Amino acid sequence: MDIGKRAVEATLFASEQPMTIADMKAYVGDEFDIRQILADLQADYQDRGIVLIKTGDRWHFQTAQDLSHLLRRERSELRKLSRAGMETLAIIAYHEPVSRAEIEAIRGVQVAKGTLDVLMEAGWVRPAGRREVPGRPLIYATTADFLTHFGLQSRKDLPGIDDLKAAGLLDPVDLVLEQMELEAEAEHEAQKASEESDVREIADDDGVLLENEIESA
Repeated sequence: MDIGKRAVEATLFASEQPMTIADMKAYVGDEFDIRQILADLQADYQDRGIVLIKTGDRWHFQTAQDLSHLLRRERSELRKLSRAGMETLAIIAYHEPVSRAEIEAIRGVQVAKGTLDVLMEAGWVRPAGRREVPGRPLIYATTADFLTHFGLQSRKDLPGIDDLKAAGLLDPVDLVLEQMELEAEAEHEAQKASEESDVREIADDDGVLLENEIESA
């Protein structure tokens, strides 16, 4: 094999991307007939484990089509858990076992269909039976893999609200919303107590009137 053919072959093997003839000339020079060399290399490799392919105006080596299944590899891809996923996971961890409806009541929004599926595929959440109420909804709980992944011995090791605040893991917006919810709840309780007091006063007045009527009779 002459030096030109070897040089083109080496250049293609070393390249991470398909190459044009101009790209190859930048490495091997203009003194070789690169088109003829590529045709010769293509013939040399046509029955081997790798073949020389031309796509558009670019050339590259690739695995022979009939052998590609032998080299297929599974690759784990890290995906960042969405905010909805994190919130759902936290609710399950702190309140398990919980149903989808209970998760939605706590979050205040509907749980997307795929959110629980993602958590179960990750191995962090599992179905934990059915709630013994009308409709018998499915309930969810965390798994041993969840504890392992987050370095917990048990759910008792989950950080409390004060710990989360101290670590800066609560969004300031979340803290404001939490305070607003507490204030709204207090206002609701105060209004409820006031209404109950009014009802008692009306009932007492009615009782006095009734007694007066009886005495008059």
